Amino acid sequence: MQFIIRYLGLIRFSHTLFALPFALLAYFMALKLNAMETPPIPFRWLDLAGILLCMVCARSAAMAFNRLADRNIDAKNPRTASRHIPGGILPAKHVCLFTAVCSVGFIASTLLFLPNSVPLFTSIPVLLFLFGYSYCKRFSVAAHFWLGTALMLVPLAAWVVVRPEFYPVPMPPILLGLAVLFWTAGFDLIYAVQDADVDKEQGLFSIPGRYGIAFAFRLSATCHVIAVFLWTCLVFVYEPFGIAFGTGIILTIMFLSWEHYLVHLPVADGQTIDLKRTNLAFFHLNVCISVGLALLGMIDIILA
Repeated sequence: MQFIIRYLGLIRFSHTLFALPFALLAYFMALKLNAMETPPIPFRWLDLAGILLCMVCARSAAMAFNRLADRNIDAKNPRTASRHIPGGILPAKHVCLFTAVCSVGFIASTLLFLPNSVPLFTSIPVLLFLFGYSYCKRFSVAAHFWLGTALMLVPLAAWVVVRPEFYPVPMPPILLGLAVLFWTAGFDLIYAVQDADVDKEQGLFSIPGRYGIAFAFRLSATCHVIAVFLWTCLVFVYEPFGIAFGTGIILTIMFLSWEHYLVHLPVADGQTIDLKRTNLAFFHLNVCISVGLALLGMIDIILA
């Protein structure tokens, strides 16, 4: 049991709740459109199982790879020095093996979608893109948006499971994916503020480290405004969405406002930011946003 707990801690398994609800929402959005067409594509439990397995395996592989790639950086950061590899909880070779197993699991999971072969053919490029995030902060300030793009792929991939179409470009999953991109970049900027000084010392290209905390907070707020705008556009583009999803957007605005209020509160002398408050803003409020929007969106889909 302790062995399992260590690996769940390594990959921050609870953070799966950021993207998984949007994968499920996109899947049922695509199914609802198909139900309105002739002949409709039926719901398949294999598709749902494949989405869950792909999501868990891909994210686990990406997180484990990130811990491997950043182990030397983490060791020099007081906040992250106790993580599994620099803290001696797990040896690097075991994490490397875990990354390989999860990567194979992700590729194998796409076989559940056959005869739709698009997920299988795109699995390796997607995996390489996810791994690429781990090195982005070494040469570009775009790392926050690289992470956002990685999460953007989640609803797009779930949509393709049902509707493997690329032309004309389907607007509902594009808008949902872009909203997830800016929402993710926004809260990652807040999270990165904790390491602004250390990133600057180590020559890393995080936005808080390069341009300061105040700029990072302003950019984060801008990203969240864009995300809300895109979610609102989705109501007008995707016909089944209505009152429930609209209510979810209003609640999202409230949660995001609370998130930015928390991180802007004064902190004790000598502190740059309150870590406990940041974790509340980063994790709990954003999980409420992802789960809440997905559930309310599915209510509209069921009632439409």
